[in-house]
Amino acid sequence: MRPSPIFLGLLVVTVAGGFLAAYGDPTTLTGNRDPMFVAGVVLLVAGGWIVSLTLHEFGHAFVAFRGGDHEVAHKGYLSLDVRRYADPVLSLVLPLVFLLIGGIPLPGGAVWINRGALRTRATASWMSLAGPLTNLAAGAALCLVTMLVPMATGLFYAMSYLALLQVMTFLLNILPVPGLDGWGAIEPYLSPQARAFGARVRPWAPLALFALFFLFRPVSNLFWSVAGSIYGAIGGSELAGIVGQSAFLFWR
Repeated sequence: MRPSPIFLGLLVVTVAGGFLAAYGDPTTLTGNRDPMFVAGVVLLVAGGWIVSLTLHEFGHAFVAFRGGDHEVAHKGYLSLDVRRYADPVLSLVLPLVFLLIGGIPLPGGAVWINRGALRTRATASWMSLAGPLTNLAAGAALCLVTMLVPMATGLFYAMSYLALLQVMTFLLNILPVPGLDGWGAIEPYLSPQARAFGARVRPWAPLALFALFFLFRPVSNLFWSVAGSIYGAIGGSELAGIVGQSAFLFWR
């Protein structure tokens, strides 16, 4: 369970982005953007999001290990090495591209759990929920830290947007859609027919969900509204999140 050098390197990148954002000038956001501020936001958010992806998958693996699947240790899932959790293109590059295009935190990595080794159905449910709950905890922690950061600083905006992304990732993953963690949490209690149906549609069900977000604005607006409510409830600043998102999507 020793953190991998790659995880520590991602933390360094994230912290470096925080320094750039803190010493950049966010007041020029509506005009000629300060390159230091924008670079800091991009590094902090992108690096922090990959760190959160790592912690998300580690959460699944840790609960699975404690619940009876000791194979996760041999697979390297407890090393906090993002390479162990993901296909580098489908699970890392593609979600980052989607994040840069539209600010939508697609599910990233995946750990392969031997569910047959888990002791109880409750353990299987908590294993699925551990990832999204890690994101929610990270979002709450970031909101708490932003309360200690002077408002109207670049770091405040960058961390606020990263916190908002954590809440969005939590909300997206707990949806009861095959292929997402919300389905995994209820699957142990479903009938064999329902589980078989979920297995058949698992490869494309999340893609259909994302298509709904892109093609039907009411669905997207509802998702953002619920995410915003959760974000505000844990102490997030909606305005700061919007400013941070605008800097992260600087090319728009």
